[in-house]
Amino acid sequence: MKEQLMQILTECCPDIDFETEVALIDDGILESLDIVMIVSEIKDVLDVEITVDDLVPENFNSVDQILALVEARKS
Repeated sequence: MKEQLMQILTECCPDIDFETEVALIDDGILESLDIVMIVSEIKDVLDVEITVDDLVPENFNSVDQILALVEARKS
């Protein structure tokens, strides 16, 4: 699932190095519009519903955190 997520992230934000960044929100790398695009693609591609309550910085600061959120919502 990580490969699919990486593909979604790089398609939505091709200028960001998701492999190395660990403070995507804290450093202002991802903006709110980016997150909206990412959440929409995750819903469409991975069939995972991410709620408004999930839209907190802790869930989107790194690929691993986004993956953990997706896996938690998938089950």
